[in-house]
Amino acid sequence: MILRIILSLVGLFFILVACLLVYAFAVPRPLDTTDPSIFLEDGKTVNYCGLPELDGSGKSANDIPKAYTPGCGFSHTPMPILANCTEPLAEGVVDMRGLWHGISGRIGHLERIEQCGNRVVVTAYGTIHDFRVDGTLRNGARDIGAFCNNFNTAIHFDDGVMVFRLFDLFDAVTRRMNGEEMIFTFIDGVETRTKRICQYPDDH
Repeated sequence: MILRIILSLVGLFFILVACLLVYAFAVPRPLDTTDPSIFLEDGKTVNYCGLPELDGSGKSANDIPKAYTPGCGFSHTPMPILANCTEPLAEGVVDMRGLWHGISGRIGHLERIEQCGNRVVVTAYGTIHDFRVDGTLRNGARDIGAFCNNFNTAIHFDDGVMVFRLFDLFDAVTRRMNGEEMIFTFIDGVETRTKRICQYPDDH
């Protein structure tokens, strides 16, 4: 009886692993709706301390097509995706906009965060994660991982903390503000303090 239960659990485990592998490497990616113009100029030339006023005078989050990572990652830094969006941040959404550089933990970590409405775009390590912070997988980050694998993450704000839940099963990444710093915590528990900078460093 015990052996049968153990074998059943092992079988379920391998089925789960097989399903995850199929999803990660065999399921087609979503239709790419990225505006190709974001790759016509160099995103490293932008002054990221000049943030747009979110006063509702321009485009809304819905007016701008969702962006995806090209292929398995970009080599040319794209221009900001939400540059023309001025929709005020949704209720409960913390302003984390800017270009952030790691000064402790993962020193040198670099990521760009754009926001308007309840939409966020995080650009880092050759990837573009464009999502809504509504806590759903449907509107979450449906993109690629380090091995060019599919992944899906539901994102929401919890008491000022942006929480990324991988497949909406467990917390994988968090971001939160601490004064003028943004604290990035990865699934391995490493906490990285970042400071806002105006331009990409020359070595990136």
